[in-house]
Amino acid sequence: MKRLFDVIFSLLALSVFAIPMCVIAFLLRCVERHPVFFRQERIGQNKKAFSILKFQTLVNDVPTPVGRHLRRTGVDEWAQFFNVLKGDMSIVGPRALTPADVERLGWNDEFHAVRWNVKPGISGPAQLYGGQHRKTSWFWDTYYIVHQNLKLDFCIVVASFAVNIFGKLRVRKIIFKNRRLK
Repeated sequence: MKRLFDVIFSLLALSVFAIPMCVIAFLLRCVERHPVFFRQERIGQNKKAFSILKFQTLVNDVPTPVGRHLRRTGVDEWAQFFNVLKGDMSIVGPRALTPADVERLGWNDEFHAVRWNVKPGISGPAQLYGGQHRKTSWFWDTYYIVHQNLKLDFCIVVASFAVNIFGKLRVRKIIFKNRRLK
């Protein structure tokens, strides 16, 4: 059922976002004059490596003007709908990590093996609610793995679109009410 949700939702998203994605591609290629897409090796389900696709937002490790906006809203992730159609990713799941991230976080051991039982997602609780700390990310990743269902996926998708529209900080403030978030 999850795979069907992923395919239908990806096709719908790519249809709805086709024109904005073409505008983004034009701005990146013709205005900022750099490649449209960025590919990077990530670790997926069962620790299988795959090439993730994102809009190019950095040039020489510095965010471009368009790239800053794409990153702030999460729109740079839209290209990953192609990864979902290919079957490397899901709409919702733990963040797809690079091999270097896995080593840096120390998640190559047996304790963290549960993380590799599911496909990584374009979005997930750790991306929405977590900070940059590995313990926070681990908490939200395992929460999702244990509690995953279509209703939770739908709620995460809705919150993710809110992030695309309003930005991460505003959405986090709404989710966590009056708590201070940085």
